[in-house]
Amino acid sequence: MPERTQQFGLFGARGVRAAELVARRLDDLAGGIATPVTVRRGWTARLHYLTRSAHSLAAAREAGLTVTDRTLNAWLDGRRAPSRRSLDQIEAAYRQVRRSNVARYLLGRLNAQGRGTRVEIHPLNQSQVPGPRQRVLEYRSLNVRHWDQVVDAWARGDAAALDDAWIEQIVDLGSQWGQYEYCTNIGFAA
Repeated sequence: MPERTQQFGLFGARGVRAAELVARRLDDLAGGIATPVTVRRGWTARLHYLTRSAHSLAAAREAGLTVTDRTLNAWLDGRRAPSRRSLDQIEAAYRQVRRSNVARYLLGRLNAQGRGTRVEIHPLNQSQVPGPRQRVLEYRSLNVRHWDQVVDAWARGDAAALDDAWIEQIVDLGSQWGQYEYCTNIGFAA
């Protein structure tokens, strides 16, 4: 089995780490508030989501929202607006809490009672690679039946664990799995 890619892009190949594309797709499937956090409507909606119950507020505090209750009330009442740093905290806490709230639902949909989910993998872009160094890479698809580790790592926000969990899934591609460590797109539905 080949080792992991050490110097990606050395000869001009372009792509994104496959686990990052999986995380982006899971974020899309998780849905959420579409209005950007920089707009008043966006950050107030996120704050309402994070403060709707004591459990949500505790999860937001654990995810990194470090402001006082007084400041939260001032933001929610419209007396003050959060700073850029606070907006980043709100967005990070919202994303983390949202992920943990929908992880179980997504896991059930992706595992589909043992049938799994079909995943389409589009290979990396070799348009800038010199001709003699280009490889033949085709579009691949595979059925992923065990999403538990992938969704768990995504919900925790652990990029290294997500990468390891995704590599465990794509080894089913056989000896070519290393060619799909970096991709242009990964698609699946739940």
